[in-house]
Amino acid sequence: MIRKLLPLLLALVLLCACSAQSGEKTEEAAPQAEERTSTIFAMDTVMDLRLWGTEEQLREAEREIYRLEDLFSVTDPASEIHALNESGEGELSPETAELLSGGLALCARTGGALDLSIYPLVRAWGFTAEEYRVPAAEELESLLENVDYTRIDFDGLSRVKLPAGMEIDLGSVAKGYASTRVIEFWREQGVTSALLNLGGNVHALGAKPDGSPWRVAVADPFGGSGYLGVVEITDKAVITSGGYERYFEQEGKTYWHILDPATGAPADSGLVSVTVVGENGLTCDGLSTALFVMGAERAAALWRESEDFEAIFVTAEREILVTAGLAESFRPLDEYAGAKVTVIEP
Repeated sequence: MIRKLLPLLLALVLLCACSAQSGEKTEEAAPQAEERTSTIFAMDTVMDLRLWGTEEQLREAEREIYRLEDLFSVTDPASEIHALNESGEGELSPETAELLSGGLALCARTGGALDLSIYPLVRAWGFTAEEYRVPAAEELESLLENVDYTRIDFDGLSRVKLPAGMEIDLGSVAKGYASTRVIEFWREQGVTSALLNLGGNVHALGAKPDGSPWRVAVADPFGGSGYLGVVEITDKAVITSGGYERYFEQEGKTYWHILDPATGAPADSGLVSVTVVGENGLTCDGLSTALFVMGAERAAALWRESEDFEAIFVTAEREILVTAGLAESFRPLDEYAGAKVTVIEP
């Protein structure tokens, strides 16, 4: 059985469902700021944009997302990343250099649990083209020889060189970076209320027009009929990584797309879902993957030494762990309504 879920479509349903469950009324936009919405397809996913502002502000955001996709795509022959992988070296635009720099910083911060050079492994498992297969141990061992972000020679400005045989992919941080750029653009334009959903990567600007916080639902990673819970946010990104998002089954075993750079195989950390909440989309995007790979204990240790994110962890035993900063803003829903939530203390 092969199953692939579009995180955005689920998120859209969840957001609507949360509103319905809470009895909220549709917000009435202020006279000077009309609600605008659009749905586009970019970065290999469906994206929903919603703001209280002008039509041009909405269209400019769309153009920016498409422009960034043209720079970052690992499969588009015209992109900077594709060209870099083909030639092994290149000169990057300011945006691509900024994204690479931020991604490499997260690789180092997580001790390699996030590794931008893992692309050949993802391709070997068939997740790039949806032609799924289980690579032989010998193949994985060979590919792992070129998985090491520390060998990426980047001057921190624009010049980058890759070792022979290495290919990189910025997909683990690209949508988070794009959401932050759009939010910053809208903020500079005077927008005070907006919500982005870039393939399940939710990012809010301010609060709702009525001043209340946004309520973002978190998917049930076990595929139940309801939702795990809802988290209230203002001026934050909420980004989830889970094995349920993209996986395949072979001979009764499930293989998901989140790979451990240390083994080349799907991460087996005891976690099935990680949701990261913070102000910076790139950080939340990269950490959601890295913390999934690290497992609850190591992830909690990283949180304790950090000040820029909170997190929700769901274990294979259906335990819900929430960092202290979310203890008051996260609430379990539906079949999890009576579940025990363990608060991770500093």
